[in-house]
Amino acid sequence: MQKFAKSADAISNLTAEQYRVTQQGATEAPGSGEHLYNEEPGIYVDIVSGEPLFASSDKFESGCGWPSFTKPIVPANVNELMDKSHGMVRTEVRSTHGDSHLGHVFDDGPEDRGGLRYCINSAALRFIHRDDMAAQGYGAYLDQVEERK
Repeated sequence: MQKFAKSADAISNLTAEQYRVTQQGATEAPGSGEHLYNEEPGIYVDIVSGEPLFASSDKFESGCGWPSFTKPIVPANVNELMDKSHGMVRTEVRSTHGDSHLGHVFDDGPEDRGGLRYCINSAALRFIHRDDMAAQGYGAYLDQVEERK
């Protein structure tokens, strides 16, 4: 079983934007993230710890400007915390093992898929294509990713 953890080495390899988002709780500009329009099959993992977070099967276009997902792959890998910043109350989403700021979760997602919208910063994610999942140690999650048609 893989172990996931935040390390000084992983932090030192982050770009300035990835550091700003994951370590300082910032938000990337809407429409700017590299994963927003990705339609390839695979999973998204925490860029810091590598813990699996979201599957392409649960990704949808919400029109919000950030990648949106209906649920996490492993709910225990995602912490939800109250966020009272910017004059509003929201629910912040952080990775459990990497403690990376990922984004926020809202209750305006597709009703037929549970009603949640995890609005996630691309800068917090690393995408692993379905074809590479087993080789990179994520074979246990292949059943959560649709095959490319």
